[in-house]
Amino acid sequence: MKGILLACIGVLILTPDALLIRVSGLEAAPLVAWRGLAMGVLFLCAASLTGQLRQFPRLASAVGIALILAQWANASLFAPAISLAPVALVLIAVATVPIWAAILSRVLYGQPTRPATWITIAVVTLGIALAMTGKGDMTVSATALIGVACGLGVALSLALSFTLLRHNPEMPLLTAVGSGALLAGLSAFALTSPQDMASGSTWAIALASFFVLPVSFYLMSEASRHTASVNVSLVLLLETVLGPLWVWLVIGETPSATMLIGGTIVVAALATYLWHLRRRA
Repeated sequence: MKGILLACIGVLILTPDALLIRVSGLEAAPLVAWRGLAMGVLFLCAASLTGQLRQFPRLASAVGIALILAQWANASLFAPAISLAPVALVLIAVATVPIWAAILSRVLYGQPTRPATWITIAVVTLGIALAMTGKGDMTVSATALIGVACGLGVALSLALSFTLLRHNPEMPLLTAVGSGALLAGLSAFALTSPQDMASGSTWAIALASFFVLPVSFYLMSEASRHTASVNVSLVLLLETVLGPLWVWLVIGETPSATMLIGGTIVVAALATYLWHLRRRA
């Protein structure tokens, strides 16, 4: 339950991320540079202060390298996905995290997935699909498909990160996440310029880069040490419903009736699942 509580707090902080990306008005490369450099520096500074940076040699292994690459992919792909495709389509793709988490847990570690988890995944997926059918901006084009592919890459990298941290508690979390984010930021910085990075609404991207991302991803990564990665992934699905609501409140895009019904299904399914976990505990 501690892990689920941490995941819930982290996801609630993360929900305005897509809105802040849109408000910033920046292209993909400057966005990734901002987010990766800020998150990488903050996490590595925290690792240094807590002594985790001395554990960096532990990352010189197959698990450590995979963890860094998963963080690099996650930090590199979400901003381009939002830039290329409608937010609803991207969040549908990211919503596949629990499916990937369940598959990776079984393939990599032979961890069984209980029927209740699969039932919840199916109900939540149905609710998300229903919620997004009423969106008027879901035009599928070649560019949008690339954005959706990036969203699927985010889902896979998040699921891999959660799964590896769950089964390898000796890995230094702050150092791994910071290294992957910094690698993404430096890669994107090579493709942009300081002028491009300062061309948009810097307050929005600064808020996302220095608070929303670091705090939410630390809490979700820490949560994966206390509960199964599938559980963290299921809680992450709340972003799919709450993210568009932020856009509605700030930008004025009114949610459709099907979106509200689908969102209710998602929240009810997650609440029932969490209640079931509490009973088992």
